[in-house]
Amino acid sequence: MQLNLNNARLGICAGDAKQFPNTPHPQIIFSGRSNVGKSSLINTLLGRNSLARVSSCPGKTITVNFYDIDSKLYFVDLPGYGFAKRTPQDKKKWSALVEEFFSFVALSDEKRLVVQLIDMKVGVTKDDAVMLDWLNETGTDYIICATKCDKLNKTDYNKSLQALFDNVHIEPDTDIFPFSALKGTGKQQLLNFITEYAGI
Repeated sequence: MQLNLNNARLGICAGDAKQFPNTPHPQIIFSGRSNVGKSSLINTLLGRNSLARVSSCPGKTITVNFYDIDSKLYFVDLPGYGFAKRTPQDKKKWSALVEEFFSFVALSDEKRLVVQLIDMKVGVTKDDAVMLDWLNETGTDYIICATKCDKLNKTDYNKSLQALFDNVHIEPDTDIFPFSALKGTGKQQLLNFITEYAGI
């Protein structure tokens, strides 16, 4: 069974748990802080320019976006966390919506993989650490996508990559994929991992 990446569409923008789709498809869940490059990653993986909206105001919209990929797989774009200009009410809504989402998928027997995005130049932030600790504690399958790797020179690239491997919040032997939306670095490696994980 092959995956036709050209047959991809935005299925649901869920601002409420009642809108989450109940389907048998595996879910690839993209998580990360605002402005880490989730939309750019999804667009690059799917070979699109603007299927996933790249916001000019990071963290503005609080929805869980479900992209139907060839009716075999869902890409799930979680709202970004850690955006300083969010109101306390928005932060509370983000927390409640994400908690409801993970409670929802926990009831499913289908495969789910979190692609945890980390800005390679910035490294693991406090908010990233909280998310990683939660993934570890719940035994959720995850990999690391180290975004914006093209912004580092070779020396800093190697230091930043090693720092991720050594980070105490990242489980040993976790797969880490350096990625650049600008140059396409890591695209095929990520796609290969995702499709193999999903059994496609």
